[in-house]
Amino acid sequence: MMLKYIFETYLDLRQHAALKLPTSLPKTLEGVISQKYLEKCRAYSIDKSNFHFVKQFVTIIMDSATLLFGVFPWIWKVGVVLESTGVDAENEIYHTLAFLAGAMIWSQITDLPFYLYSTFVIEERYGINKQTVWLFIKDMIKGMMLAIIIGPPVVAAIILIVQKGGPYLASYLWGFMFVLSLVTMTIYPVLIAPLYNKLTPLPEGELRARIETLASSLNFPLKKLFVVDESTRSTCSNAYLYGFYKNKRIVLYDNLIQRCKNVEEVVAVVAHELGHWKLNHTVYMFVAFQVLMILLFGGYALVNNSKDLFMSFGFDSQPTLIGLMLYMQTIIPVLPLIIFGHNFVRRAFEFQADAFAKKLGYSKPLGDSLVKQEGNLSGLNADPWYSAYHYSHPTLLERLAALDEPHNKAD
Repeated sequence: MMLKYIFETYLDLRQHAALKLPTSLPKTLEGVISQKYLEKCRAYSIDKSNFHFVKQFVTIIMDSATLLFGVFPWIWKVGVVLESTGVDAENEIYHTLAFLAGAMIWSQITDLPFYLYSTFVIEERYGINKQTVWLFIKDMIKGMMLAIIIGPPVVAAIILIVQKGGPYLASYLWGFMFVLSLVTMTIYPVLIAPLYNKLTPLPEGELRARIETLASSLNFPLKKLFVVDESTRSTCSNAYLYGFYKNKRIVLYDNLIQRCKNVEEVVAVVAHELGHWKLNHTVYMFVAFQVLMILLFGGYALVNNSKDLFMSFGFDSQPTLIGLMLYMQTIIPVLPLIIFGHNFVRRAFEFQADAFAKKLGYSKPLGDSLVKQEGNLSGLNADPWYSAYHYSHPTLLERLAALDEPHNKAD
């Protein structure tokens, strides 16, 4: 944990130094955005960087203190108060749920101040946040309610699988998580996402007709086309696809439609997203995730009965789900490699999706649309080591350069 913190702090320092370098307007952006707006984006990035240093320092101190003073073993022992409510404290499922409730409360207490400052101070200062305090409170309550509804059956299933899995434990755990991920991908956009955002059908008109024509030309089985009210929360603009087999949907952020000066720019973003679908990027990432899960559960199956694992974290008993959580703590040193590999592949996929849209004739409108997405401007001065580790997308200048090349590097 400490080594990961030191490594990431080193990268953060490199990025902070890069952000403080004087920034002149790149030639590719001349006449598109002003130097004043670029300086605003740079100031926002520096403020976020300063805040990140404070947050990461406080977090590592609190995480270290949590381990040193045995906070989680204490929360587990406090679970015996269940007996006073008439619940059998010896029942591991009930005891685990009580522990997770305590851990969730602890997490809310420690994380909430950082989120509030980041959202309602820094992002508010630069006009990025559009979320009201009341909307934030409602979202937090909804999140807790979903955790209360979804969490218990998932936790119970994992505990029973570990208890009964025997030599096939890793296979059973992976099979359960595989089914759970499919169910989640199915119900999230239909049942959960609408709890937070309002999705309305895209009205009839030129934009809808152009997107439907594009989807049809690529044999994309488009069933529904929505607009989501992301403007109630932030100024982010994007589009995404979801759905299985022949039941696909396309969702456009309302910010995207409002910012793009013409229909062509919006359609270009959709072409990029359709490139991900046509090139099977989602399938590849899903398969890679499943392989990673198999490896992780395989490792867990080797140590789940280890008394030393529990004792090293201050537990004098061997609760099933706690063992899985402790195992995840022990593999923290390999997380940087996983993060780097994931982002490396994601950036390659982004170049390929841009190249796909370029082949369809959307090179210029896609570039114009990318410039209008505020998040892209924060990475103009990105340190190469920092961006290689943290960025899941190429920087704006890298993407614009690739779009301008006669033969895209993703071809």
